[in-house]
Amino acid sequence: MKRRDALKTMSAAAAGLYLSNIFAQGQWLGTPFQPEISGPFKPTWESLMKYQVPDWFRDAKFGMWAHWGPQCEPEAGDWYARGMYMEDSWQYKYHLEHYGHPSKVGFKDVIHSWKADRWDPDDLVGLYKKAGAKYFMAMANHHDNLDLYNSTYQKEWNSVKRGPKKDIVKGWADAARKYDLPFAVSVHAAHAWSWFETSQRADTKGPLAGVPYDGKLTAKEGKGTWWEGLDPQELYAQNHPLGENSHDNGMIHRQWNWGNGVAPPTEAYMEKFYNRTKELIDVYKPDMVYFDDTALPFWPVSDVGLRFAAYMYNKSIADHGELKAVITGKILNEDQRQAMVWDIERGQSNTIEPLPWQTDTCIGGWHYDRGIYDRKEYKTAKTVIHTLIDVVSKNGNLMLNIPVRGNGSIDEQERAVVEEIGEWMALNSKSIYGTRPWKIFGEGPQQESAGELQAQGFNEGKGEPFSYKDIRFATKGETLYATVMGWPEQGKAVIKSLAEGNAHYPKKIRRIRLVSTGQRLSFRQTPEGLIVDFPEAKGKCFYANPLEIS
Repeated sequence: MKRRDALKTMSAAAAGLYLSNIFAQGQWLGTPFQPEISGPFKPTWESLMKYQVPDWFRDAKFGMWAHWGPQCEPEAGDWYARGMYMEDSWQYKYHLEHYGHPSKVGFKDVIHSWKADRWDPDDLVGLYKKAGAKYFMAMANHHDNLDLYNSTYQKEWNSVKRGPKKDIVKGWADAARKYDLPFAVSVHAAHAWSWFETSQRADTKGPLAGVPYDGKLTAKEGKGTWWEGLDPQELYAQNHPLGENSHDNGMIHRQWNWGNGVAPPTEAYMEKFYNRTKELIDVYKPDMVYFDDTALPFWPVSDVGLRFAAYMYNKSIADHGELKAVITGKILNEDQRQAMVWDIERGQSNTIEPLPWQTDTCIGGWHYDRGIYDRKEYKTAKTVIHTLIDVVSKNGNLMLNIPVRGNGSIDEQERAVVEEIGEWMALNSKSIYGTRPWKIFGEGPQQESAGELQAQGFNEGKGEPFSYKDIRFATKGETLYATVMGWPEQGKAVIKSLAEGNAHYPKKIRRIRLVSTGQRLSFRQTPEGLIVDFPEAKGKCFYANPLEIS
């Protein structure tokens, strides 16, 4: 008899004993769960500080991300599932026009309308591989709390049961492995607890003033609806009082670290999150987990994140014989940066970091926004390449999101950007992959104008654009790469840091080649700098020109 059928014939007590035995054996209704794994890592910061970043991550340098879920279905930008419940916001007005009033048609109904009928993970991951990505990341859930995989803990509110009725994570994972790319997942759901509090509101004016939005609905109110038999609280998680100043729309940012008057999450909510995330790695076996959290999920009010990190590291050792797992987190102190990889959102460090780190950014909004497409406001390939080179020079990796439309496709403007990135990488990637930072990261006027990090990042685009006067360095073995961030005027690049008698590179320079073509270039060292003569004709993607110095 199948386990599901067996459970139906048992008393509650017998079913409980049966399930306890199943869990003890590491099995749950046919899903291959792992029991807790012993190993060198314990759920403490002190223990996790023994972590060493694996070489695959350090060498990869460039990853691509599909930050895609049901909030992309309206094609109305970031945080739609929160913004649609904020009276007078543009997303609230969009929702009224396209779906209806949030007291009658809430985010659960947006999920129901999401079909993902043009999703082809093989095509997209193949495109990203061709563009030079060395690892790929898929979103496993967002703050909207829908698991995008066959979740047995979020058993009714997942993409296999609702919306497209597809195992999104499996589709991405299969494609990544087909193209031999390490597979990563991003996990954001810890914050649904407070992030969805806007769904508890009501209009303050108009004909429906005072009528609650659908955030407090329970299963008993679903009779006669498409969601009859489902409990919206399993999705919204709003069966709790509001946090302090919840009607201040910016309060969520000040409460991101579970302080400043946030409504305390229950133990049941946090343990469910732990089990959901543990199942995710047990079944789909990602090489990397990205957390959209200050440090780790629920830190410092719970050890859930610490327990997960210890579990994933120990599991990686058990599975591979060595630690290959990567976990990223945001706003880390110096000790925490030793325990995991520091992620900077939409920003760059302004110095060489002693430990590997990652920046995550996007060519548009995190969730697909039709307005950005209509206004032609995507980042250019040039901007992306300059960011990549700058980040690599400072011991970092770049994780780039290409927004995916609700139907699962990307638009032609995005595809053109990706293809152009691929053209540059095909010519120049030897100056990126497998490199390490040099003694200095670079020179030039751009860094003098760079903005300071704010909170989890957000300093990209604050400085002046890169120009041919800006140089970025990286090394690989005995080779020094100096990338000129533009085509030099009068055809001569001047690298001041390599001037005659400089302290950084005392060796005699014998040869310089243009990486993109392999052409050997003439040069001379003077007290003012290393002067390199560029070819008369500009090559393809000439906005960043790595020189191989030996």
